[in-house]
Amino acid sequence: MITSQLPVTSPPLTETAALRHLLFDAQAEIHEPWRRLFGSDVFAHHEGLTHEERIKLSYQRLRSVNAAVPDPQALARDPVALSALHEWAGVVDPGMTTIASIHYNLFLGSLLEHDSDGRDLGPWLRMERIGTFLCTEQAHGNDAPQLETTATLDRATGGFVLTTPTRGARKWMPNTSAIGGPKDAVVAARLMIDGKSQGVFLFLTPLTDAHGRHLPGVEVEALPQTASSPVDHCATSFHGVRLPRTALLQGDHGRLTPEGELVSNLGSPRKRFLRSIGRVTMGKLCMSAYSLGVTRHALAVAVRHAHQRVTSGMTSGQRVPLFSHRTHHAPLVEALATTYAATLLQRGVVRRWARAAEGEREEAERLVAVAKGWITWQARSVMTECRERCGAQGLLLSNGIAGQLAANEGTITAEGDNTVIWVKAAGEMLLGGFTPRPPSETPPAARTLHDPEYLHDLMGDLERVRHERARGRLRAKRVGSSLDRWNGASSAALSLVDAHVHRLAAQELLAAAGRAADPRAGLLLDHLHRLFALRYVAANSGELLAHERLTAEQVRYLPEVLEATVAALAPHALTLVDAFSVLEEVTAQHPMLRSEARPA
Repeated sequence: MITSQLPVTSPPLTETAALRHLLFDAQAEIHEPWRRLFGSDVFAHHEGLTHEERIKLSYQRLRSVNAAVPDPQALARDPVALSALHEWAGVVDPGMTTIASIHYNLFLGSLLEHDSDGRDLGPWLRMERIGTFLCTEQAHGNDAPQLETTATLDRATGGFVLTTPTRGARKWMPNTSAIGGPKDAVVAARLMIDGKSQGVFLFLTPLTDAHGRHLPGVEVEALPQTASSPVDHCATSFHGVRLPRTALLQGDHGRLTPEGELVSNLGSPRKRFLRSIGRVTMGKLCMSAYSLGVTRHALAVAVRHAHQRVTSGMTSGQRVPLFSHRTHHAPLVEALATTYAATLLQRGVVRRWARAAEGEREEAERLVAVAKGWITWQARSVMTECRERCGAQGLLLSNGIAGQLAANEGTITAEGDNTVIWVKAAGEMLLGGFTPRPPSETPPAARTLHDPEYLHDLMGDLERVRHERARGRLRAKRVGSSLDRWNGASSAALSLVDAHVHRLAAQELLAAAGRAADPRAGLLLDHLHRLFALRYVAANSGELLAHERLTAEQVRYLPEVLEATVAALAPHALTLVDAFSVLEEVTAQHPMLRSEARPA
């Protein structure tokens, strides 16, 4: 007999669960294993370690990570999984996160994206040897295509001779010390054939023997300690290091024929170089992911601390939580709006990069660069606010904010200095890679600041105004040299990128609100979107007023809407940070969250 049954449905998500589902893009199967791993005792905070002891611990932990990864090769190939690793690892050990990024993404990823040549990846997959990446030189950072290191084809042997010709050509800041065990590198060097440069390619180069001792011709000088991640930064030189023919990482962008001639599907040496170091783009996603993870953690710590720490109220003898004061909680609520927007932007960017077809790669790469600059800068701003809101306790490394904030400075520079990659993106947007949205035909007086589409139109107006201003200055033929014209346009061009990324982040936040499975979660996201968008509109209200995209009455009303939105969100701050799913095993060890509430 067939009986009629009610359909089996999943129970509705709670408010926090719905927010969490949206933040982690239904990727629980990817994020949860990292949460469990980095919440284990292996990654507990160690107080009082020296710089070298911290570095050694980071390498030990890296091997623990590798032991927990079912397939390191699959990890290196998967943008979603690799960026997720960075979101959770940075909270417990910024130094380990840095060397993990180098090993899995820059080193192993580069090997996987070139011809295999029958290369056995086992030693690096098993982490018997650590991989590192040597591109930047002391005298060549932002102008990396001008690298001086050479790999000269030796026709007698068929191999190459790797040479650092000047002190300025030393590879700058890679983790090439003897700490951490045996190491190898992929080295960016100028391929020289019969005295002619063929452009910059990557060469697989052993750095140490099986005991971790540097090989003949490999000179490594430890650099002074940085203020960012504790990593064994070094300056590295090569003096006549001989490499086999298989050391050259080859692909369609460049292969050597048996006769020792280079063949390539790219006529431009610059394009060959960019193809060789293609993993740097994935590295930008990794840097954004690190910044997001530590920002969410810092914000959760600061909001929880503000709820448990008590201070004076407004009447004699009154004691209230710090969070009760608008001057304390308003910056944190605004930081919540930014952090939600940044996380959701990153999700969209990673998806687009992972799915981009060949013809879409250039635009996707620009989006990755724009998002990396904005997210890592926003992380600095939010984490600085969190540190200040926690007072002196925020300075303690054991409280999980100050060390990660310092390490975030590295993300702002790594895989392309933020300003430089934004300058490149701005140039592309001005020269045909971007078409501004046309202005709305509805007059501003007929619109309201509570309308999300109006707020997006206003950000689009800022894009258009700045695009026109920059293009006008760039085309001013009677204004000096081409550099003079670019200098005149560059400020407007960078502000165009800023408006563009704010609008994209706002769109992702609004779209998430529309997808929320719980109506209360959707309402909170609507409020976060309004706060995020209004703050940007308010900061640029003079420009919008001057171009008649805002009315004077709307400008006067902006502070009131902002104030009301902050007031509506403040009671839900704990719910909003609970959705971050921070490592509770880690927060439980932070002294300022373990201590009882005390007067400020």
